[in-house]
Amino acid sequence: MRADTLDFMKALANAPSPSGFEQPAAAVYRDYTAAFADRVTTDVTGNVMAVLNPEAATRIMLAGHIDEIGFLIHHIGEDGLLHFSPIGGHDDVTPVGQRVWVHGRRRVPGVVGSRAFHLLGPADKTRRPEIKNLWIDIGAASREEAERVVALGDPITFEEEFRPLLGDRAAARGFDNTAGAVIAAEALRLLKEEGGLHPEVGLYAVATVQEEIGSRGAETATFAIKPVTGLAIDMDHAVDYPGIDPKEHGDLRVGRGPTVSRGANVNPTVFRLLMEAAREEGIACQVSVFPKATPTDAAAMQISRAGVATGLVGVPLRYMHTPSEMLSLSDVESCARLVAAYCRRVTPSTDFTPRPPQG
Repeated sequence: MRADTLDFMKALANAPSPSGFEQPAAAVYRDYTAAFADRVTTDVTGNVMAVLNPEAATRIMLAGHIDEIGFLIHHIGEDGLLHFSPIGGHDDVTPVGQRVWVHGRRRVPGVVGSRAFHLLGPADKTRRPEIKNLWIDIGAASREEAERVVALGDPITFEEEFRPLLGDRAAARGFDNTAGAVIAAEALRLLKEEGGLHPEVGLYAVATVQEEIGSRGAETATFAIKPVTGLAIDMDHAVDYPGIDPKEHGDLRVGRGPTVSRGANVNPTVFRLLMEAAREEGIACQVSVFPKATPTDAAAMQISRAGVATGLVGVPLRYMHTPSEMLSLSDVESCARLVAAYCRRVTPSTDFTPRPPQG
């Protein structure tokens, strides 16, 4: 991965961005894309739109959401402990013992507290932890002391940040889905620097917000842009670790290339063009199958206005919705190349109307 792209990926992964509080990540995305986009804007919802050929009537939308799961303070106890609610989908086991940042008047370190294992009764030891029984300890001895630095409604993120691993692997919190936003931005850069986008086609690479609580940003952005086609870019579940049955969950693996989804949420012509692009460009890819609407921005994009010819691509990710999500940087690069190759194949005359398969 080129150095500037890697620096961008690190900065975006490290920026705190729980759903509804994406402004730090949005600033990183704006600054990076401003160097090569024809126009960069931010809407009232918080979506950042980096655009090529903004005057074109035929439009492609790329959606990579920049929000991450996190927490929100909902009560500050007299003892100075912070009680919190989840933002997005969490496994209640994961927060136990984690170090966190509370983004208050300043960034405040804290730890997620629970009763020590030694102090649990026999029945309690057999139960899974629940977030309602956890708290965050920032070291404050009273509510008054805590309220000097934090307030109700302040967001919280896990402390973990970008970390390179062996080979081309890396781990971070929030790769779901800052990695998708990196792919959207990189596809835009490739098209700007290498060319190939039809001059009458506009490309909108959107860093969407609030995907983790219902693809709210994608819904408003798609309505505003009015694209004829769009790609949601998100993470897929890798299953190349113990205890996962590929007969039940498919067989997506880290390092074997980007994923291209197929199913009811995906326009057949979009899928065909993506697979043709992968084959012609020599990009290895993996097919991910969804028999219904996907839990991604693709679901909101597909049914905007009179409908959008929607596709879904991404990369396999291990340990989703934990502080240590892991992926392959090569998969990210290949996915950006695939997205750019797809965009080059779209013209004002492309017909996305579903047709019977040709024998």
